[in-house]
Amino acid sequence: MSEEKAIISEYEERKEKLIRLQERNIESYPSSSERSHLVGDVLGEFDEMEAQETVVVLCGRLRSKRVHGNLSFADIEDESGRMQIAISKKEVGENYKPFAKLVDASDFVQITGKVFTTKAGQQTVMVSEWKLLTKTLRGMPVEHFGLKDEDEKFRKRYVDMVLNPELRDLFKRRAKFWRVMRNFMQERDFFEVETPSIEVTTGGAEARPFASHHNDFDMDIYMRISIGELWQKRLMAAGFEKTFEIGRAFRNEGSSPNHLQEFTNMEFYWAYADYKKGMEFTKELYRYIAKEVYGKTDFETRGLKFDLADKWKEIDYVDEVLKQTDVNVIEATRDEMIARLDELGVKYEGDNRERLTDSLWKYCRKNIGGPAFLINHPTFIAPLSKRSVDNPDQVEKFQIIIGGAEVGNGYSELNDPLDQRARFEEQEKLLKAGDDEAMMPDWEFVEMLEYGMPPTCGFGVGERLFAFLEDKTLREVTLFPLMKPKGDNIDEISD
Repeated sequence: MSEEKAIISEYEERKEKLIRLQERNIESYPSSSERSHLVGDVLGEFDEMEAQETVVVLCGRLRSKRVHGNLSFADIEDESGRMQIAISKKEVGENYKPFAKLVDASDFVQITGKVFTTKAGQQTVMVSEWKLLTKTLRGMPVEHFGLKDEDEKFRKRYVDMVLNPELRDLFKRRAKFWRVMRNFMQERDFFEVETPSIEVTTGGAEARPFASHHNDFDMDIYMRISIGELWQKRLMAAGFEKTFEIGRAFRNEGSSPNHLQEFTNMEFYWAYADYKKGMEFTKELYRYIAKEVYGKTDFETRGLKFDLADKWKEIDYVDEVLKQTDVNVIEATRDEMIARLDELGVKYEGDNRERLTDSLWKYCRKNIGGPAFLINHPTFIAPLSKRSVDNPDQVEKFQIIIGGAEVGNGYSELNDPLDQRARFEEQEKLLKAGDDEAMMPDWEFVEMLEYGMPPTCGFGVGERLFAFLEDKTLREVTLFPLMKPKGDNIDEISD
């Protein structure tokens, strides 16, 4: 029998059992339950409970079921753990047969009973009462085999997490990662804010946005590509001196192990601080997260080892690209960049200086394990960064490099309205020339700068950092990554 036919056969068999349960007036989908303990609590206090003959009420999914005549064994599992239960005809009487015949592994049940230890030394609950909570029509795959297809694992996260509890643990660490970051910021007097997710212009990054239309205002709108950069800088002008936001960003770009179209980021803005202070602050932040979430500072990701407790090297953007590619990105012509990229076999999108320079850097960064700060970026690729006093062709910007990728981006914010206007005009030319990743000019933001914004350091970091600390892809650390609809599957048997 093929796998698909076996699934259909099991589905029909379980539907028949559901009908037989209904004929016996056994409710298959009740709304209430009366749990008294978690499985983990029972296992943790088992000896005491056994001595005191404590009655427990457990609720959970049956992970296996074994019928031996008038005695059945099963494993019940909740979020806290798994343990064995025993049901005998002697204990439950006429309610034994429905359990033995009509209840399946994967069903959710409530059981009441006393704990005891079997002759084989197995910690067990002897059931005196049972109640069906959910009758399942599809059984979980056998744990040993699980879900082998990667697409199915993402599509059926709910199954994969049952089969792999360590995956649930990963997402608990993810929640702790953001909780620790939030605590770090709040303990240092940063004020948490919420800024718009829908914008008229997408500021704060160079990326292709998701576009829509606002029917009431009859205008085009965009999902934000940064976590309120231009809004938080308005708050600096308004008199706030330390703000941060944790939220979702959206970029209509390609997918890769390090890129998704929807992701969580944190951005902070700190008045009267420059990029040098930002570098020290973020180094402290990363070390704090590592210690609080993982209890260590040394990691290995993408085949590269790094220790956040080490000294963080400072790498000059222009010098590093020159060293690895023999191209000086400030002096080289567009044609020279293209020729070198072709020689290196690097694929690139767009053919203006901004995109070509970025492509050369991306070729270089994969060789840097870190932790390191990338500094002294060319001015033309950082339209919101303040120019370096020593070299106006470069800016006061830093990116954190770990495992061959950028996992944090900050700079001394540009607060000169005339310089900002000129750079937005350059971005506008790129947009009109067809570069849909160029930054949309926000002229109202320029007007704000004309009212005055104090010297400010801004910084952003996202779940790419978490992915790298876990040595996973962004897709793997996303609860429900976007999937293309699958139209040809066994859902048809539900019709």
